[in-house]
Amino acid sequence: MEQLQTIEFNDEQAMLLESARNFCADKSTISDVRSLLQDELGYRQDIWDDIVQLGWTGITIPEIWGGSQLGIGSVLPVIETMGRHLLSTPFIDTTLAIQAIMRAGDKSHKDCWLPRLAEGTVATVALLENEDWGSNDLQCCVEPCGNGWVLSGAKMMVPYAHCAELFVVVVGHQDNVALALVTRDQLDESAISPHVLIDETKRASRVDFSGVRLSHEALMTVDTIKATQDLRLLGALMVAAEATGSAAACLDTTVEYLNTRKQFGRLIGSYQALKHTAVDILLEIDSAKTLLYQAVTVIDDNALDTEQEIACRMAKTQASEALAYAGDRAVQFHGAMGFSYECDAQLYVRRAQWLQQQYGDAYHHRKRLASLLLD
Repeated sequence: MEQLQTIEFNDEQAMLLESARNFCADKSTISDVRSLLQDELGYRQDIWDDIVQLGWTGITIPEIWGGSQLGIGSVLPVIETMGRHLLSTPFIDTTLAIQAIMRAGDKSHKDCWLPRLAEGTVATVALLENEDWGSNDLQCCVEPCGNGWVLSGAKMMVPYAHCAELFVVVVGHQDNVALALVTRDQLDESAISPHVLIDETKRASRVDFSGVRLSHEALMTVDTIKATQDLRLLGALMVAAEATGSAAACLDTTVEYLNTRKQFGRLIGSYQALKHTAVDILLEIDSAKTLLYQAVTVIDDNALDTEQEIACRMAKTQASEALAYAGDRAVQFHGAMGFSYECDAQLYVRRAQWLQQQYGDAYHHRKRLASLLLD
């Protein structure tokens, strides 16, 4: 009989989670979140500096490059807590850029960039060229130019491009895939065009990389097909962690309203139909947490195998749907007020619409899970 795998935190992960809970509760109240909705940067620089001081940017970086080498699994509880408090920073995107360099870079790439990223340099990964996360068609590519390369093409929905100092760009290279390292000073001022997003706590832009010249050292070409596949899965997993946290916060907001709003002389939370729906939301969130921490248990810094891919896809599918359901019910339970911009339920339903599409929606992942689980 196959032994069941235990899902649990180690001591370092438990300490990180406790630290993250205290920090996010203190730094990211709902009023703090709303104060940044129209802010150009989208986050507070002093909070980012605090995150760097706490060592979170170095969680996945080996000690020789200034990190704590706790692994990708240890960063997920931190992201979940950020999601619970709607704390938006470039943390996910910088962490994903770190993973790109660790998985596809050689020693020179790591020596150059990992210490700087551990110290708080903001980075992002430019993956998407159209609305289809399943597309493998790369229009953004590099061509030989003198002693190096020149880039052509653009990327859309590049997270925090407006403040990133390093861009890890997925490009076509000699009928293959490569990862190009582009620095901020290589881009023209007009190259970055901000998108208008449904989730106003987030920032993303279209970035035109045409004409950017690269040295040979700025191109990562070894094992990049596998590394790019893993980046998409790790991105989906980190978004799943954020969505799981946001769904839990959405349920808390909804239950608080059910326990304070009276109608016809009764608390509306006393009505059985609303109780049952609240329990349904809780079960969806618990399922998302189970799949998320299953992934935390099996994930590591090596190339992802089939079991780990399944864990990432299942976590993203369940978490995004749990948040979508929680956000939808939150708006409905708040009645007419729920459709107003001032209602906090709007923050969650907007985040649900955004995170549901990031790194592939539920249909995208179920389609790929079918071949992994059933073939």
